[in-house]
Amino acid sequence: MKNPILHPFVFFYQLMQWFLDKLLSPYPPALGDKLGRPKIAIIGAGLTGVSAASHCVGHGFDVRIFEAGPREQLGGIWSRVNNTSGLQIHSIMYRFHPSVQWTGGYPNRQQIVSQITELWKRYGLEEKTKFNTRVEKVYQDEKGRWIINNTGAGHFDGIIAAVGTCGDAKMPSIPGINKFKGEIYHSSELTGKDAKGKKLIIIGGGASAVEALEFGAHEDADKTYILARSDKWIIPRNPVVDILLSFNIFGGETLLSWIPELLLKKLFYRDLEDLAPTDKGLFTGTPMVNSDVMDKIRSGKAEWLRGDIKGFTEGGIRFNKRAKGVPAGGPGREVLIKGDIVVMATGFDRPTLNFLPEDNFQDPYTPPNWYLQTFPPNHPSICCNNCTYVNAIGSVGNWHIGIYTRILLMFLSDPLTRPRPFWMERWIDMTRILKKFAPTGAFDFFTYLELLWWFTFCIAINPFRWKWAFFVFFGIGHGLPRRVVDAEDELRHSLGVSNGENYDIGKSF
Repeated sequence: MKNPILHPFVFFYQLMQWFLDKLLSPYPPALGDKLGRPKIAIIGAGLTGVSAASHCVGHGFDVRIFEAGPREQLGGIWSRVNNTSGLQIHSIMYRFHPSVQWTGGYPNRQQIVSQITELWKRYGLEEKTKFNTRVEKVYQDEKGRWIINNTGAGHFDGIIAAVGTCGDAKMPSIPGINKFKGEIYHSSELTGKDAKGKKLIIIGGGASAVEALEFGAHEDADKTYILARSDKWIIPRNPVVDILLSFNIFGGETLLSWIPELLLKKLFYRDLEDLAPTDKGLFTGTPMVNSDVMDKIRSGKAEWLRGDIKGFTEGGIRFNKRAKGVPAGGPGREVLIKGDIVVMATGFDRPTLNFLPEDNFQDPYTPPNWYLQTFPPNHPSICCNNCTYVNAIGSVGNWHIGIYTRILLMFLSDPLTRPRPFWMERWIDMTRILKKFAPTGAFDFFTYLELLWWFTFCIAINPFRWKWAFFVFFGIGHGLPRRVVDAEDELRHSLGVSNGENYDIGKSF
């Protein structure tokens, strides 16, 4: 640990992490331990898949992880981005497992992959992971057990889909792209590239653009141009501000949202207020989290331009520069942006969930409009963890991975906690009513505090779930509710009542 006198805040943070690890981390299974049912199939070996698997085996449940890529892609999207990439939010908001030990506030890509790999090894997941195994279909046998691709992989009682939101890199087709004499890369392909003294053109105005801007600064590029089609909210890289913004319990734009928006414009944007959106509120999409953007624009090292790409030339890009408030495709002034390197900060295709049974996609209950946003109403034994959200604030890769996983374990362990499709759909309908005045769909945007409200309601509404509360929220005390369930089963059997063996049939009211 850091010297508490020289680094008091870092020391306190490390001490807090040590305490959380000792209090909340489930014990890794000992070598040779036989893990029991329910057995979980986890699709994806990224951050979410590894974290969910560690919670399962730590509580005594067997797992099998199926990863489409090779061993080098352990860690998901973090294994494929640039070495200069790192967290934009503070690491205190990115604690994807209680045992994670960050050494600083904003770890880079290599540190993140290292933590994921260490977690994977600590919980003995190496022998439970099948790489180069793409999941094409998931279906059930006559007893309701899940089969992955074919029966050769075995039978499973529950599914955790952890395919994430970032798949293959998106490379748009732009007129004249073959004319350009410089270099063209996707924003995830910049490791090892030389930009020193060169002019960098970044196409796109989202999180990938910010990472490309950081690459340009790291490589000492002469000038960086960011060509954005629309305005997007930027918030400071400050954990206090970011956490406060995530405390919007209504999970959307409200009559009071103008207050944080005005404060951001006056205290953060200041002389660059022209870059702040006027056509959409802060609580309608995931904002970019970065303070350096403003500093680089003020210093002249970067320039943020709003408009439309018209096409490439040999030495740059023809760009229709629009004034603030003019919609995409509207009138503007065409300018030539000269550059040596063009970076396509155009994001990634979203991975598909088409391997799930078709009855998970029946209107109006299609993702993200599912129970707690992750459980399809027809199959409470399926949890699509961290891969159905669209936009959010303060909720990426945080404690909810463990909470969602433990809710699934509760459903599988205790039939009377497992919701029926009717009640899952009513919860979805209720949330839609509560957010009917939101400018986005009810599940298209949420904040972390809203997510905690969902979890609390899920436990509070059903008395049979109360005994699981400490387990669901903190991972504490799985043995006690499990013994209660066993006692309940004995009583039911003595009365001639059986809950059956199908882990996918809802029993609760």
